[in-house]
Order: sequence, then C-alpha cells, then structure tokens
Amino acid sequence: MTLSREQLICPESTPYYHVTSRCVRRAFLCGIDHYTQQSYEHRKPWLLDKIKQLASIFTIDICAYAIMSNHYHLILHINLADNRDLSDVDVVERWQQLFAMPMLVDDWRVGKEQSTAEQEVVAELIEKWRSRLKDISWFMRCLNEDIARRANQEDKCKGHFWEGRFKSQALLDEKALLTCMAYVDLNPIRADICQHIEEQEFTSIYERIQQFKAKQDAHQVTKSELLPFERQFDVRQPHEIPFYFEEYLQLVDWTGRAIRDDKRGYIPANQPKLLQELGIEQDSWLQLVSHFSRSFGSAAGSWEHLTAHSIRTGHCWTRGQAACNRLSGFG
Repeated sequence: MTLSREQLICPESTPYYHVTSRCVRRAFLCGIDHYTQQSYEHRKPWLLDKIKQLASIFTIDICAYAIMSNHYHLILHINLADNRDLSDVDVVERWQQLFAMPMLVDDWRVGKEQSTAEQEVVAELIEKWRSRLKDISWFMRCLNEDIARRANQEDKCKGHFWEGRFKSQALLDEKALLTCMAYVDLNPIRADICQHIEEQEFTSIYERIQQFKAKQDAHQVTKSELLPFERQFDVRQPHEIPFYFEEYLQLVDWTGRAIRDDKRGYIPANQPKLLQELGIEQDSWLQLVSHFSRSFGSAAGSWEHLTAHSIRTGHCWTRGQAACNRLSGFG
C-alpha cells in the first residue's frame, strides 16, 4: 500500500532526503530522442534554474543533484533553523514569489487597519506558508508542475508528464548520506553518458568542481548555491555536509573508476581515507553505490536507525536489512 508523505518524510528522524522524479509516456526531460533525433538538451537549464530558484525561496538546501534524460535525482536538506528564523514578512515575501497573495495579506503588508478576526486569518495563513516552506512535497510540487507545464506546451500535448508522484528516501545517518550522494553524483557515468566526472554537466559534483577550481585560481571564497561541505570555505557555515570536499571528491573519483564494466570487482591498492574512517569495506561500498535505490526502501541508514524510523513513522515493516548486513559500516 502506498504510504503517505507524513510517513515517508519525517524531519524528526533526519533532515536529509533523496528524491527522484521520472517522465511518463517515453517523454524526454532532457537528452536526445534516438527515434526522432530530436534534442531536448535545452531543458536541462530549465530544471536546474528552477531547482535553484526554489532553494532560494524554500528553507530547503540542495546537497546533490543529477539531471538525466528521463529523470532526475535530488538530495535535499530541510533547514528547520532557517525556517524558524524567518520573520512573518520574510515568509510572505518568499511565498508571493510563487503564488498570488490574498487581499487581506496585501492590506496587512501595507499596514492597513484590520479587525481582530482579519489579523487572525492573516496569522494563520503566514504559519501555513511557513510550514510549506520547509515541506519537500510543496518544493517538488512547485518544481514538477512548472517543468511539466513548459514541456507539454513545447511538445504541444496535454496529460501527465511525470510518472506519478515523486519517490523519496530518508537518509538517516552520515553513511547513508555519503553513499547516496556518491550514487547521485555518479549517475551519468553509470549510465555511460560520459567517462569523466569533469565532463558530466548538470550534476552537483561538476558544479562543485568548477567552484573549487575558481576558488583555487582566485584565492577567494565564492558563494555557493549548494549546501557546502565541512571546511569547504574559509568561514564556517551554519549548516554543512559533514565531510571534507577534497576527500569526497577523491572517493567519488575512485568509485567511478572502480565500478566501470571493464573493471568490475577491481580493488585499487590505495583505499580512500573517508571509507576507512567510516569503517566501510570497499567491495560492499561499490555494490551499494551501484544499486542504492534498490538496496533500500523509503529510508536508508543503519539497521538501528531504520527500525527507529519505522516505529516513529508508523511503518509496518522495514526494508534494507540485507543492505545493512552487506555494508559492515552500516550494521
């Protein structure tokens, strides 16, 4: 039975979530249709620009992304602290970038005198919008509806563009986050779209590499639209991905080379430091990064975290024990 979003997305368990959406009816999100030879590459900036616009409006950070030909991956971080710190005016200004404002709220903004009942209605609306600004379902709704509308208009057709509602996985601990980020960042390589990380545009790892090069060349901090890694910038950020970018980059590069078809099962002599610190075996890491979505269900993490999350969200059963057993660092 399909689970409600309240069961799948629970900020009390974790602020990190892996979400995906896939096209229906052989529709192309991006890429080239080999049957018609029509290119949809121009749609990639549509999606990336919309993702970043929404991230600037919602109190939701982007950890990783990969835009593929008929689907995309996002790893999102619900920023509860930023949401709490928003003033009522901030909430209204952000929400009006997405939806029209009721007249009552417009009157409140310009300081027009209102009755107690009208003030209560305005306060209720603002609290509802504040809650939605930290809601992944609303983030995805705004993203997918906009892209579907533009794509259908361009394709001169009507109907569903996306294959049902988006799928989500809760990432319950640092190891699940690390593995899923590598899985997302290596999607184009696993799909044989390219063979070098530096070539796979419209992925978060490509964007981070470009920012890193710019920082090295200019010797100055550049503002990132992605959630930064720990110590990625000179000044500590209020929220950071709990890994060092240089070690993560080394790990992703090694993993991408090791899971290539012509090197399946190959174990290089130098193991990345990050795997050693987390106690993750190389063989198990490669297997899980290659099949992350199929290894877990609606959540990923240690068996202890998975069972606690299932109890908290009311799941009747928990999927992923075999994956936890394979990955010694998870078990």
